[in-house]
Amino acid sequence: MGTATGSISIVSGPPLSEEPGLGPLTLPGFLREVTTRYGEREALVQRAADGGVTRWTYTELWERAVEVACALRACGLGKDGRVGIMMTNRAEWVAAVFGTSLAGGVAVTLSTFSTPPELDHLLQVSGVSVLLFERAVAKKDFADVLVGLEPEIGKVGPGALRSARYPFLRHLAMVGEPTRAEAIETWAAFLERGRAEPRELVEATAATVRPSDAAVIFFSSGSTSLPKGILSAHRGVAVQLWRFARMYGVGPDDHVRCWTANGYFWSGNFGMAIGTTLAAGGSLVLQSTFLAAEALDLMEAERVNLPIAWPHQWAQLEAAPNWDEVDLGAMRFVDRETPLARHPTVTARWSEPGHAYGTTETFTITTCFPADTPPEVIAGSSGAALPGVTVKVVDPLTGAVVPRGERGEICVKGPTLMLGYLGVPLDETLDAEGFYRTGDGGSLDDEDRLFWTGRLTDIIKTGGANVSPREVDAALAGHPAVKVAHTVGVPHETLGEMVVACVVPRDGATTDAEELRGYLRERLASYKVPRRVLFFREDEITLTGSSKIKSSDLRSLASGRLGDGSPG
Repeated sequence: MGTATGSISIVSGPPLSEEPGLGPLTLPGFLREVTTRYGEREALVQRAADGGVTRWTYTELWERAVEVACALRACGLGKDGRVGIMMTNRAEWVAAVFGTSLAGGVAVTLSTFSTPPELDHLLQVSGVSVLLFERAVAKKDFADVLVGLEPEIGKVGPGALRSARYPFLRHLAMVGEPTRAEAIETWAAFLERGRAEPRELVEATAATVRPSDAAVIFFSSGSTSLPKGILSAHRGVAVQLWRFARMYGVGPDDHVRCWTANGYFWSGNFGMAIGTTLAAGGSLVLQSTFLAAEALDLMEAERVNLPIAWPHQWAQLEAAPNWDEVDLGAMRFVDRETPLARHPTVTARWSEPGHAYGTTETFTITTCFPADTPPEVIAGSSGAALPGVTVKVVDPLTGAVVPRGERGEICVKGPTLMLGYLGVPLDETLDAEGFYRTGDGGSLDDEDRLFWTGRLTDIIKTGGANVSPREVDAALAGHPAVKVAHTVGVPHETLGEMVVACVVPRDGATTDAEELRGYLRERLASYKVPRRVLFFREDEITLTGSSKIKSSDLRSLASGRLGDGSPG
């Protein structure tokens, strides 16, 4: 348990120095350590649609990361240079992130769900000088998207880009079929750039990386309409990579084989899947895009024993046509409450460390209970403060710490706290004591357990992702038939919350739900597109004294409309 402060809502976990299982606290140090421990073990496997299989040992992963680092150095990447990485879960993604760290750079993870306007924003605010991407993702051709955003990419040769729109961007390379846009190199050509780079310089560069140095930038939807870039130090990322293996209770003797189709460009999946697996000497079983039947076949073929999925994916797996045919007998670390644990070939009875609280700003978990913690200890909570972490609960208006058991705003600080948001002074983000105010509501009990009670802000958490309703509203406002748009999250059995757009049409305008959803698909990532669009009269939407719509009232109104089967 942590150290409590009287009867007020402040609690600290034990010192970080007392946390077991930690290794080197940089990404190069982490990769070097697991390579030394597990060299010839399989680190990852990827099965291609054409039947080809890629398998890398830990030694091969190190070598592939060194190749990327050499190529980045040949591109002129220096200390703290930013490298954009936009790929699905594939071997090159893992090599690119670690390779960037070996070269002394900062890995900027970009979502493959990005639409052209979203990608334009991400490239402008991130300041990447190199962009490594996957050309074909679902129905998108990112080579074409990039040329559409900056036509110069289609007119100049490799390394010759000079863009007023993206003034830092010089080099682009991609995985996939070659494109006629000469500024975009193939992956092979990109790696070839680094052949002449002395390996010892990469080793020397990696050795200079310190735990306090900038390591990664992940993006998260905030209360504003655009994603926020969150800069994290090596220490915070590395602590979580080591920590997740401890929380899952796995080690080298467990021969972890971890599957997830959730993008590694989200910090939680990065920590849970990559951290747990590599720290324990296991193998990442890669699936680029979630397809339920394909996932089940992959789990069977690769003897997966640790699956990581969101609730709506569990439901799709159970509904897949091959559900009754696959042998999932290798499963050991699958939570007993998931459909997968009820599969006729699965006998494991295990509880995941899912009773946790965290944010991208803290590079995932700050409170948690380890796997197989008894329910009476958890007691419906979100866990206890982890080593080095201090949690306090304050009055959202005054900032004063509230008594134990009273609900307020969750505030945290600790060794994994971000270095800051891109473009935002740190003193505008943290309070006077250095705590990050999360915007989440919660309370602490007398047993030092944190209870998360929901968002104090309007962020919608759907299928494991955050959606800013303001971003959806801003996109809807561009449609000529929309007079007022207000997006809310409505409780959903598998998604957690469903994104629902509430729209007041302009007088005389004609539109319908599918037209508006199609309009948004061209402008927003798929998970941000409302699953339902509901139409209201202006007098049905309650306003506050400042003419703002009351989200709580509208959420109730939308839930009632959906519940009684009224048309959208």
